[in-house]
Amino acid sequence: MTHAWFKVREADWERDGEALRHVRIAVFCIEQDVPAELEWDGIDGRCEHALAVDAGGRAIGCGRLLPDGHIGRMAVLREWRDRGVGGALLEHFIALARERGHAVARLNAQTRAIPFYEAHGFAATGDEFDDAGIPHRAMSLALR
Repeated sequence: MTHAWFKVREADWERDGEALRHVRIAVFCIEQDVPAELEWDGIDGRCEHALAVDAGGRAIGCGRLLPDGHIGRMAVLREWRDRGVGGALLEHFIALARERGHAVARLNAQTRAIPFYEAHGFAATGDEFDDAGIPHRAMSLALR
């Protein structure tokens, strides 16, 4: 998906790992104080990744789709928020999950981000829970 000021493209953990790590460290480890040992769960090599890049090719956002259809590690650099980057990444992963044959897309949303995901059709399920010291809720979207 291409926009005038950024584009979303598929990413490969081996080839694009540095750019993916850059965004996740900036957002999760530095801004949100998530411990590195929780951020790096060892499954990135088995996931499908996407990068949002600016007109100069610099990484500005990212996310991943786990083999079970779970969308995770959605992150957008602070200066690029509220400009459609997160929505474009999420739509990329919804389409990818549908393409992979998943009946439902699932994610764990930080509670402050629930309205963002609801705007894309996700519904919160279950009780609030703590993940890395940040309140979350499970959310899902039927794909069929």
